[in-house]
Amino acid sequence: MRIRIQFSKLGKIRFTSHRDVARIWERALRRAELPVAYSEGFNPRPKLSFGLALSTGHESDVEYIDLDLDPERVQDLDLDTLPDLLSAQLPVGLTATAAVVTDKRMPSLQQAVTSCTWRIDVVEDDLPLIENAVAGVLAADEIVVTRERKGKQVTDDLRPLVFRLDVQSPKVDGRPNESGSTLIAELGTQPRAVRVSELLAALDPPLTELRVHRLHQWITTDDGQRTDPMMVSAAASATVGAT
Repeated sequence: MRIRIQFSKLGKIRFTSHRDVARIWERALRRAELPVAYSEGFNPRPKLSFGLALSTGHESDVEYIDLDLDPERVQDLDLDTLPDLLSAQLPVGLTATAAVVTDKRMPSLQQAVTSCTWRIDVVEDDLPLIENAVAGVLAADEIVVTRERKGKQVTDDLRPLVFRLDVQSPKVDGRPNESGSTLIAELGTQPRAVRVSELLAALDPPLTELRVHRLHQWITTDDGQRTDPMMVSAAASATVGAT
């Protein structure tokens, strides 16, 4: 049995690395006494996998972990109470918000997620300048960036992966940005994820990141619709159960 857990990462714990968050989750699962399935071999590991890594320093409402459970010990699992059970074992700032059964045959989260929506607070507060910079990116035919990968210089065009870029008012999603301005961006993740830092550096003039918050992760379904990973999992599980 595989379940998908959604959790948030907010506040000071945003400075904890993705690897350390994985270790925190392993300890929390042991303390919650969940019947986690383990790999075989000399060094058994819990069968769990995380979605797209969140950069250290960024916050998120929508992080995901897929977890395999031992089918022989899972009879009494209550998905409705599981988020509260797990949250009680997690440090302040990490909160489990939902849990659903998912189909093991589904692609991994890293393969399935096609874009993310970000709230980006920037230091600059000159709205006309920022609006012109955003308009320039949206009007561009290409946004070429060069990065190092495995010791080699790789050139990419980011423009096809910038699906949305808006300048927002200082208040969005109930939280003010008192120090600068706010952008809302939807950035693609396939064939590789666009980093917020790359987007800000590509603007003319470049903008300075103040605070970054992942609002949504999206999966594009076969019919071209966007939906979130929890809904995809619930739908897939219902389909399997009906067959």
